[in-house]
Amino acid sequence: MDQTVEAIFEIFSWVGIGLGALLLGVALIVYVADGTWLPVRAVIDDTDTGRVARWHDDEVGGVNEAVLTPDQDAEIGDADMADVFYRRGVRGRIRMTQGSPAVRGVVRLGAGLLALGVVAMVASLVLLFTRG
Repeated sequence: MDQTVEAIFEIFSWVGIGLGALLLGVALIVYVADGTWLPVRAVIDDTDTGRVARWHDDEVGGVNEAVLTPDQDAEIGDADMADVFYRRGVRGRIRMTQGSPAVRGVVRLGAGLLALGVVAMVASLVLLFTRG
């Protein structure tokens, strides 16, 4: 019975640490690929195609605009202005949060697996030394 528990802890430790480290590496790559998102105050206008957010961008120059998605439109509501984030160097893209939800999800999953691996490794070592 002890050997079965030790084997399970060993499997959890290797899988947890290995997959956790791999996912954290993927999260780093996705974070870098996501680019830099800067805060800006945007004016919300109604057009024939839907609601648009317009903001001034010093880097690209001029006024930029992006059509709001239904989720963004619902989050902004009836406001005439909103605090949004635009991607540096790219026209026509905004989002409501600075950090990417995909990156946050991958980081949390990777950290959880890494924590599971560390806890399983500690439990395996405790069983090894208590057994004598």
